[in-house]
Amino acid sequence: MLAIRMEETEKAVRASSLCKEYQIGDFIIEALIDLDLEIETGKFVSIYGASGAGKTTLLNIIGGLDEPTSGEIVAFGHDLRTYGESFLATFRSAYIGFVFQSYNLVSTLTSFENVAFPLELAGWSGKSVENRAEELLKLVGLCDRSNHFPAQLSGGEQQRVAFARALANDPPLMLVDEPTGNLDIGTGLEIVKILEKLKEREKTVIAATHDRRIMKLADLTLHLKDGRIVDIDE
Repeated sequence: MLAIRMEETEKAVRASSLCKEYQIGDFIIEALIDLDLEIETGKFVSIYGASGAGKTTLLNIIGGLDEPTSGEIVAFGHDLRTYGESFLATFRSAYIGFVFQSYNLVSTLTSFENVAFPLELAGWSGKSVENRAEELLKLVGLCDRSNHFPAQLSGGEQQRVAFARALANDPPLMLVDEPTGNLDIGTGLEIVKILEKLKEREKTVIAATHDRRIMKLADLTLHLKDGRIVDIDE
């Protein structure tokens, strides 16, 4: 586990003058522009905006999957710009739970094995892996699907397994990208219920979403437009 920093008791994420540019041929795409942001630990934050507004880019930078072109990004006291990939991989394992819109489950592993995999990578073994994986599948209501492969699950079930996997190492921060975007209203309700449980447990959550049910859970709502925060609703 990485060393605890004093900032972790107050701020989960701090961004200052954050910019991200992508070059496509002769064109420069500005995904994030001079973005300033502070998120306290234990808060639920929703981010909304049109496609291309920079929501996913921001989540990826906070999670250390992408690096900014300029500016500062500090997560749990760690200035992510100053580290190499080896540290960032350890950081993500210890601090970040990712849930993607496309689920990203390993197709050749069962639900149980998908949840157990990050535990095994973190050095868990034997009965402790089994107990933790079962606990998480129970949390998302899928104990009866533990031996099913992703292709045997509905979209909503796959997303719930993705939440269980993301929670495996009990990360202090969950980064959630359009978790109900591919689901119908009824199926999406199961995801909303999981997020409600995370809020009750005071897990820090940053969710990119257009789902009003998720936005209602938020302590802070950010409107992102053309790479800039144009409105904050507390």
